[in-house]
Amino acid sequence: MSDLNWPLMKDNLTLSDRVKMASFCLSSNRFTNGPKVRQFESKWSEWLGSKHSLYVSSGSTANYLLLSSVKELYGLKDGDKVLVPANTWVTNVGPVIQLGFTPIFCDINLQNFSFCEEDLEYIAEKHPDIKLIFITHLIGYPANRDKYSELFPKAIILDDVCESHGCKNPDGTKVGSDSLGSTFSFYFGHHISTIEGGMISTNNYDLYDLMRIKRSHGLARESEKFQTYIDKYPEISKQFMFVTDGYNFRNTELCAVLGMSQLKRLDRYIERRNKNYLKFISLIKKYSKNFLVPEYNDLVSNFCLPILCKKNETSHFLKKKFDKNGIEHRPIIGGNLLRQPFLKDYDIETKKEKLNVDFVHDNGIYLGNNHFIGDKEIELLDSILGQL
Repeated sequence: MSDLNWPLMKDNLTLSDRVKMASFCLSSNRFTNGPKVRQFESKWSEWLGSKHSLYVSSGSTANYLLLSSVKELYGLKDGDKVLVPANTWVTNVGPVIQLGFTPIFCDINLQNFSFCEEDLEYIAEKHPDIKLIFITHLIGYPANRDKYSELFPKAIILDDVCESHGCKNPDGTKVGSDSLGSTFSFYFGHHISTIEGGMISTNNYDLYDLMRIKRSHGLARESEKFQTYIDKYPEISKQFMFVTDGYNFRNTELCAVLGMSQLKRLDRYIERRNKNYLKFISLIKKYSKNFLVPEYNDLVSNFCLPILCKKNETSHFLKKKFDKNGIEHRPIIGGNLLRQPFLKDYDIETKKEKLNVDFVHDNGIYLGNNHFIGDKEIELLDSILGQL
């Protein structure tokens, strides 16, 4: 392979970001979770339009902490059924299993990679006792939450928005702003980066307060209702009072400084990604005899450029061309997760003979999209697709 002309992701830390981090290191005596973290959480809530946010160590720990806290707060039990998509990131499904839930896997659709609604209707009849739906808004596409609420009116709905910062609901609000709980990732290469990091947002105060406690070992002192615990357990040292199970999912002051610096540019980054995506869609339409055309509308906040080849041999041809031209590529997220060794003993609930997620697994290609991508890369892609 030649040197990469088009990587999946690039370091998006600017000189300004680095100066702010260096300045903070030289002037501060506190680096663990503290006032800068709270400030970043507040600014994120303001940007998203939610009441409360909690900064954590990654999008994966955000998923685990949210599910763990919802289980405790709402009295969910081991074995309760949780609906998840068959194509998502592995740490959307891992916490479901680790926390004792039973995952119910649903096939995806080929327009926005969320749940296949035909199969959802089948699952709603077969599993009317589903307690929780963990939606993945995959690679920048907002899922149809209203349809899920209609089919499962008693289920709790949570939103993974880790790859889709700024995608929108039909009413124009940001996905995650009106959710019981939504998660976001700030990993290297995402819409914004704190190198490692994630955020949970909620409009439920009790859930927020419980997550604060569980984020830091289960310590009561993290609660905004700390005095209530002191009064209830006067015999316990107030600084070392553990009121529930917990973890160390905290992040650092330094990463929060970086997050606040990057957040100022997030809307501009989303705009650039979406401009690239529009050009990409135009190419896919131009060569549509070879490709399926994914969804595009004003609600999208694009994460990557997903190519869905109608034939498997087209996918193989393109991968060879991409390698030759220094274009890094990968499967679309995890492909069919149930073909992975970790989940091979599970099944997808469907009546269909052919699964959309297998089509994506076998024929899908993911190319990077970020604010570094421009006309040069799009023209290179055009020249390759034109060889088909």
